[in-house]
Amino acid sequence: MAITSANQLELLQTAEAVAREKMIDPDLVIQAMEETLARAAKSRYGSELDIRVKIDRKTGRATFARIRTVVEDEALENHHAQLTVKQAKSYLADPQIGDEVIDEVPPVDLGRIAAQSGKQVLLQRVREAERDRQFEEFKDRKGSIINGVVKREEYGNVIVDIGRGEGILRRNEKIGREAYRIGDRIRAYIKDVRREARGPQVFLSRTDPQFMAELFKMEVPEIYDGIIEIKAVARDPGSRAKIAVISYDNSIDPVGACVGMRGSRVQAVVNELQGEKIDIIPWNQDQATFLVNALQPAEVSKVVIDEEIGKIEVVVPDEQLSLAIGRRGQNVRLASQLTGLDIDIMTEAEESARRQAEFAERTKLFMDTLDVDEMMAQLLVSEGFTNLEEVAYVEVDELLSIDGFDEGTAAELQARARDFLEEQARKALENARAMGVEESLINFEGLTPQMLEALAKDGIKTLEDFATCADWELAGGWTTENGQRKKDEGILEKFEMSLEEAQTLVMTARVMLGWVDPTELETPAEEVADDEEAEA
Repeated sequence: MAITSANQLELLQTAEAVAREKMIDPDLVIQAMEETLARAAKSRYGSELDIRVKIDRKTGRATFARIRTVVEDEALENHHAQLTVKQAKSYLADPQIGDEVIDEVPPVDLGRIAAQSGKQVLLQRVREAERDRQFEEFKDRKGSIINGVVKREEYGNVIVDIGRGEGILRRNEKIGREAYRIGDRIRAYIKDVRREARGPQVFLSRTDPQFMAELFKMEVPEIYDGIIEIKAVARDPGSRAKIAVISYDNSIDPVGACVGMRGSRVQAVVNELQGEKIDIIPWNQDQATFLVNALQPAEVSKVVIDEEIGKIEVVVPDEQLSLAIGRRGQNVRLASQLTGLDIDIMTEAEESARRQAEFAERTKLFMDTLDVDEMMAQLLVSEGFTNLEEVAYVEVDELLSIDGFDEGTAAELQARARDFLEEQARKALENARAMGVEESLINFEGLTPQMLEALAKDGIKTLEDFATCADWELAGGWTTENGQRKKDEGILEKFEMSLEEAQTLVMTARVMLGWVDPTELETPAEEVADDEEAEA
């Protein structure tokens, strides 16, 4: 087919029709046509030529042109597409490097092979334009809910028609044993939108916790308006979920608003989630109170929080243990996800047994080290004394406040405690020196003889060795691997050294060795004032 024999307006009409069907810019279709015709011309005139085609956007007339670029003499490689400045003077008055010489060439006849090849190019370009349009449309809708129609199922994954594109609902993103048939309507959460080689991929989910949060936002106007905020969500998809909410209007109950009149609002969400039971919990800034709420319907007797390691101990009545843990640990697992804390649950009997064991251990410690009878040791433990340092260096009045303790008894106890601690320190220092600890580390302020002994056992024997330590190596810490928190034991952790104390000691050692300029550690008064003002 010769391009000259075709109706020139037919090109524009075809471009308009394709653009309308694929919902893309008509100019992109025309550009694809230009590339198609250019390829056909190259196959006719020679692939080494630079042939370009321009289709007039108003008349549809296609112009074929051969382009030759002006290059330097030594850069001339292709005589068919390039020419030197001297050669270009035959065509241009004052040719410059980079100028182009344009010669119009006759239109070509599109043979069967050329037409087929051109069709493939056109389809490819249109497909790429369609993919770009889909990606631009859906990338901003990430994190929202979309309705679609099931098109087909591939290896357990559901392909969903979402209007101007397709979404994929993977097998592990479906709730329980959900099954869909072609033509079923489906509502899902847009979890991710990625540009891939085979086109933009819209990944859908019905198990993501934010899917439930978005459903509540649709059902509860107060959440949509920002009066009520969803602070945290935890789900066991298809079985049970917990959602924490807070109201910024004292006149509105956040739990009641989410439940709705006769449970209408929460029931709409439950129905969408295939009967998933939902616990709506009032969020509280106090972690202990929030956790007590999160463990509902179980009753909690006591909560002990270790903020440094992010761990929490919960004591419940014996008959409430199974309810607090839930079937297969579901209740405590959801509460842990909701609060972001590791939760240990124990009964009152277990806590009592642990306290009795600690009481007996401390009683034996005082009996062995202070050479006192069991009754006196138990009196010390009952008054809250946990170690010898407390007995040795506490104010005498605190010992005198114990029934049966006079000044002589208090003084004797403190003397025995101090003598024992001094003897322990002397032995530890001897052991440290015997293991090769240098005087530079022994004389370093802030380390006890027992600490020096522990450092020596770990191969740290000089001030230089100590200065190379990280704070967490000394005080211990926590790391997360594959979603599991892992404890890193510190060399001096048993001496109750904090990360801040370890950091201060290490930096002091580095300053003493000249590794760090002390002026770099000082914060100007103006910066401190600015920081305090910003915090205020």
